[in-house]
Amino acid sequence: MFPKYSIALLIFISFLSFFGFYLYDTSPYQLHPDAILLSPSLEYPFGTDRLGRDLLARVIEGGKVSLVIGVGSAFIASFIGLILGVSAGYFRGKVDKMFVMVVDLFLTFPTFFLLLALVSYVNASAWVLIVIISLTGWMTTARLVRSQSFKITSEPYIKILNIASVKKSKILLKYYAPLLAPIYFVSFTFGVGGAILAESGLSFLGLGIVAPQMSWGTILSGGKDVIEIAWWVSFFPGLFIFLVTFSLINISNYLQSLTNKKEIQN
Repeated sequence: MFPKYSIALLIFISFLSFFGFYLYDTSPYQLHPDAILLSPSLEYPFGTDRLGRDLLARVIEGGKVSLVIGVGSAFIASFIGLILGVSAGYFRGKVDKMFVMVVDLFLTFPTFFLLLALVSYVNASAWVLIVIISLTGWMTTARLVRSQSFKITSEPYIKILNIASVKKSKILLKYYAPLLAPIYFVSFTFGVGGAILAESGLSFLGLGIVAPQMSWGTILSGGKDVIEIAWWVSFFPGLFIFLVTFSLINISNYLQSLTNKKEIQN
């Protein structure tokens, strides 16, 4: 089943995050000393936080950072995985051995702990987190692409093209790229959700986005101390993280099913 509802939800959340301030022009930074920890109402649809700031405005503003980090990290990580994976699968030999050594080295350390180690030595910002999450998230895509590239390289027509001295760049772009595209898009959609969760986890631990910048993770973290008396502070940013991640998983499953059908038909 085509995940039309998931796509529509992602479009809505993206539009709200990047253009919502035109519809809801309340400042996410303005303090209201007389409106501290107010529950959701007509005046404050998502309630307020411990400093009296409008939570809906903060969720809209935080969505920009979370989505930029998610999409940027997933794009870079998937691209790195694609380049390294197809290089290992096509050239084989020493290139493949070096690839296996690098992947095994990265996989030796649990990804999240590797993230913690890297972030602890730098001042986190959106762009720094994009680079760090990308450098720790390309291995799965690379291994999938490498496996598929081995299969493609073994095809008779690829061997004939190599014997005919056809340019390697032409072979990769014309014959490999269309076959590897489904794997790339599946990895990309999974990667966006994983990057948003990784950023949220770091921000929840106080190692992510630094004030005055905000993300869904930092807003969620800010509500953990008052969750017993003000559930809405953590609930709404957590809800948006869940909706985006769940929608991306549905889309990834759909793309994966299309890929499996093509492989069965072939």
